[in-house]
Formats: sequence, C-alpha cells, structure tokens
Amino acid sequence: MTNVNASNSVVVKEFATSDDEVYLKKLGYSIGTTIGEGSYAKVKSAYSDKLQKRVAMKIINRRSAPKDFKEKFLPRELKCLKAINHVGCIKMYEIIEFEQKVYIVMEHAGHGDLLEYIKLRGAVAEDRARVMFLQVVEAVQYLHGVNIAHRDLKCENILLDYQNNLKISDFGFARFFEEPAISKTFCGSAAYAAPEILQGIPYYIPLHDIWAMGVVLYIMVCASMPYDDSNVKKMIRDQLEKKVTFSKSKPVSKEGKDLIGRILEVNVKKRYTLNNILAHPWLAPDGNDDGTG
Repeated sequence: MTNVNASNSVVVKEFATSDDEVYLKKLGYSIGTTIGEGSYAKVKSAYSDKLQKRVAMKIINRRSAPKDFKEKFLPRELKCLKAINHVGCIKMYEIIEFEQKVYIVMEHAGHGDLLEYIKLRGAVAEDRARVMFLQVVEAVQYLHGVNIAHRDLKCENILLDYQNNLKISDFGFARFFEEPAISKTFCGSAAYAAPEILQGIPYYIPLHDIWAMGVVLYIMVCASMPYDDSNVKKMIRDQLEKKVTFSKSKPVSKEGKDLIGRILEVNVKKRYTLNNILAHPWLAPDGNDDGTG
C-alpha cells in the first residue's frame, strides 16, 4: 500500500466534462453519503483504493462561492492544510481540482463531532474531559508553533476518531500569521468569539483560538454554553462583566472553574496562554482536585 500524507500531497488538475465522480473513480475514489454540509461546501464519505480505507472528501463548489472566499479564504485553507502534520489535526491526503470544484481528501473521523458526543452523553466527567481537552491544547500548540491560527475552533469542528481521540478539523478560516500578528477580521462563530473580536477591536490572532478553547472546555464539563449568543450585544456585556455561571446540577471542580475563568479572561494581558493552560493544576499530571464548589 502506498503511504500518502500531507507532506507529499499532490494537486491533480483536470477538466470535468460531465460527471466528476467518473474522474474520481479513475483516481481510485468511490464516493459515498454526505456527512456534512456548509454554504459553499459539503463533505462526503468515500473509499480510497490507494489508501485502502475510508476517507472524508470535502467538496468545494467555486461557482457558488463568493469572490472573497475564492480569492482569500480558500487559498489560505489549502496552504494551511498542506503544511499541517499532527496527530491532533485531521490529516489531508490529497487535493484534486476540477474546473469548478475542489476536492480535499482527508482523514475520516468515524465518531462524529464533539457537540454530537456531548448531546448524546451529556457533560463529560472531568477525568475524561482532562484527557480530551489536553489533546485540543496540544493540537493548538502545534498549530501556533508553525504560525497557523485556526480561527473557528468550536465543538462542531473537533472530531472524534474510532478511539475517541479528538482531532481539529475544518481549516476554512485558518491563516498563517507573523508577529505582531494583529487583525481586525471577524470570522468563526460568535458564541466562541472573544469580546475584543466581537467589538471590532484589533486583536492578537492566536488569542482567537485561546478564548474559543475556554468555551469548548466549558461546554465539555457543563453540557451548555457559557454565554447566550442569541443576543450578541448582551453576550458582550456578560463577557465584559465576567458573568460565567456554573449549574449546581452539573458540579465542576474548583480547579476546573478556575482554569475556565482564566481562559475566558476579558483582559487580554491577563488571559492565559497555552503554556499557562498546560501548567494549570487541573491539566497537570497531579491535577486531581475533585472537590466541587
């Protein structure tokens, strides 16, 4: 079997005259059912003869996509995907380009996304949440280490493989950054966005991911959102007033609450960095405080 990975991915350019799937079949792909759908793209399951396993195939339709997506976000996504190679990120195997469509062949995560997992099972026990969140932290640490910011971290974009290991996916808003790495662009989901981003204040790009990780951790251990995003103006006020509440029906340890509070810190100079998060007692090897408060 030929090993194919992101480091030697190839771009195959062909012009499809009638049925793209005929060409994909010639390239060794059998297309299956749709497993996800967005504004300009859908994700289908497929079988790769080359890899001898199931893969996910993201299909992007250039014809229906707006100009800024085609000229800015799509090239950035493809550039980032080619550079990423980490166990905590969905692996990209191959990019296939037809006249109006781009097919991104990726690792298939068989157990769905983190939001589905929590909806099905409820709040994640802290011992399990600690393991899962650490996988997210290490993946983001890798991304930032190669100067990539994801900018759309949310439970729907964190997938579980067949062993329930977490893998970051969907790099549609990802970009490379260079210091001082300041941006005013809002992208991603408001529910996971830091107050400075929602207010249009220039922000340090990696902090986009840090705040979102705090929201993800809260959802993991509480099975609910830390803020109500149905009214964004009110949500910003709640963020600025540090109104993060915890339900008594789903107790969270003092250490867990402390870590969430330090990540969801309004003052960007005080907000936890990845190194701070990794060193926190809740995540550290001896972070076994099960006392609730």
